[in-house]
Amino acid sequence: MKDKRILYVSSEVVPYLPETEISSMSFEAPRMVNKQGGQIRIFMPRYGNINERRHQLHEVIRLSGINLVINDLDMPLIIKVASIPKERIQVYFIDNEEYFKRKATLTDEEGKLYPDNDERAIFFAKGVIETVKKLNWAPDIIHVNGWLASLLPLYLKEYYKTEPLFTESKIVTSVYNDGFEGTLDKNMIKKVLFDGVEEDLVKPLEEPNYVNLMKVAINNSDAVIKGSSELPEELESYLGTISQPVLDYFSPEEFPEPYTEFYQSEVLN
Repeated sequence: MKDKRILYVSSEVVPYLPETEISSMSFEAPRMVNKQGGQIRIFMPRYGNINERRHQLHEVIRLSGINLVINDLDMPLIIKVASIPKERIQVYFIDNEEYFKRKATLTDEEGKLYPDNDERAIFFAKGVIETVKKLNWAPDIIHVNGWLASLLPLYLKEYYKTEPLFTESKIVTSVYNDGFEGTLDKNMIKKVLFDGVEEDLVKPLEEPNYVNLMKVAINNSDAVIKGSSELPEELESYLGTISQPVLDYFSPEEFPEPYTEFYQSEVLN
């Protein structure tokens, strides 16, 4: 993977959030590519429960200051950055007072999903892409982890389809057994359609549950990785019907070789 540029976009990353399948792989995969001489950028949301002082986050003024339109509202984009200790890997944090100030990630104290998680997902997708444009950094591979990041493939393929920076970029989505009960806001589809995305591409979002969000991500990806040993039955079946290459699950101990091979032979070819 020497000199290849890989953009990792994740809803959670160790050491900034507790260890889960997603947060661990969102750290281990970039570290692997970094060791192989690849160039890495990691993006994640700046949730309010991330300790900015301890992790030494600081705002990047030259990247901040643009507004993203979400459902006809202007929402200011703030970009913060930190370095993972000992790894020489930079992590960029997508921030906005309205969406990410609260002291938790995706649910409130009672475990209920935040009602604006759909808008947070749209903001995160657009925020990552706009920031990468400002960095003028064209990734060879964009690897997406976690359902809050699941709209990124759709927005790249549709909303930003004329953006020359990404014409050669290949999108990989990792699918995990890390869903949620119920659905996001039922008006989510209208908010995505507001951005001029074709209706037939977002039909699954009429029922914006975990499986349908991941279907939209898969449909707009060039390749898929199983991030968990067991997936929801409906997603497992769906992966059996798609034309894109799918890499089976590999544990954190055994993933480096299969991932490298998959990136090189299935994704970049």
